[in-house]
Amino acid sequence: MKGLILSGGKGTRLRPLTYTSAKQLVPVANKPVLFYAIETLVEAGIREIGIIVGDTKDEIKAAVGSGERWGIEITYIPQDAPLGLAHAVKISEDYLGQDRFVMYLGDNMIEESIRPLAEEFAAPETQYNCQILLKQVPNPESYGVAELDPDNQERVLRLVEKPREPQSDLALVGIYMFDKSIFEAVNAIEPSWRNELEITDAIQYLVDHGYYVYPKIVTGWWVDTGKQADMLEVNRLILERLDRKVEGVIDRDCVVSGKVVIAKTAEIINSVVRGPAIIGEHCRVVNSYIGPFTSINHHCTIADSEIEHSIILENSQVLDIHGRIEDSLIGRNVVVEKSPIKPKAYKLLLGDNSRVGILP
Repeated sequence: MKGLILSGGKGTRLRPLTYTSAKQLVPVANKPVLFYAIETLVEAGIREIGIIVGDTKDEIKAAVGSGERWGIEITYIPQDAPLGLAHAVKISEDYLGQDRFVMYLGDNMIEESIRPLAEEFAAPETQYNCQILLKQVPNPESYGVAELDPDNQERVLRLVEKPREPQSDLALVGIYMFDKSIFEAVNAIEPSWRNELEITDAIQYLVDHGYYVYPKIVTGWWVDTGKQADMLEVNRLILERLDRKVEGVIDRDCVVSGKVVIAKTAEIINSVVRGPAIIGEHCRVVNSYIGPFTSINHHCTIADSEIEHSIILENSQVLDIHGRIEDSLIGRNVVVEKSPIKPKAYKLLLGDNSRVGILP
């Protein structure tokens, strides 16, 4: 059984971060989101993974490599334009061949292990041609949704992409399992109004042509990390799983409590760190407060400032800020500092699609 990870999206909802970096490489708890997808498939027993790549292919390849670190083989499959999830399957036919496979959207994160589902789907005796993972959501109009037979909850009746008037609250989680019949479907459907080959249309084709599409409702959390609020939420969820590991230099005037990970080369001076939180390699925290649900990536400096429920990417500095920074996603190589220049005013240099909250 093979894996197929989609990692070609532009990440427009996370701009300006994704102007210069692939959205799948934005870190959660100091690990790229894409790595969680790979580890989920590896944990499910999959050793051959194809990754769909687009404009950010060089960055993805540099970060992921050959797969050696996970003991697997990775193949990169270029997609010239984002023409839909079903199009990604279509261009992967030569790689996937006759094998059953798991398709995983590279910016999704899920709490539950998929190993039991993958093993069941890969078993020679299984009758499923496709398995879809579903999750109850409060806003189904924002997702592809599945309508199940009210008399038989193991039978899919219809799939609709972002319905205006949803008849179901079961959203399609970004994880699918297919056999070779999916290639018949993706080659038969037509592009949608978005000029994309929709995976919902392909699965609907399977339903309409008598193939067995099995729905599985997941009960644990699922997050599509496409927006800042989602990134902060899944960062919180992952940090809650941390085991305490404090290895850096901590002076005697510090208070470090809770589930905290501090890298060996980090230095914490006269500061308070309350977990769950993670502080990466070569970071320096001085006269500061690092509150719960905060991830600080490598080579960052936090001085005379307070930060909570935030993600700070590598090589950034937060210096002498009077007032707590919360619910924030700060990119790479950023400097946030108190300015000594008068008159007293907010002085900002922001990229396109930035958003800043300023105290009244």
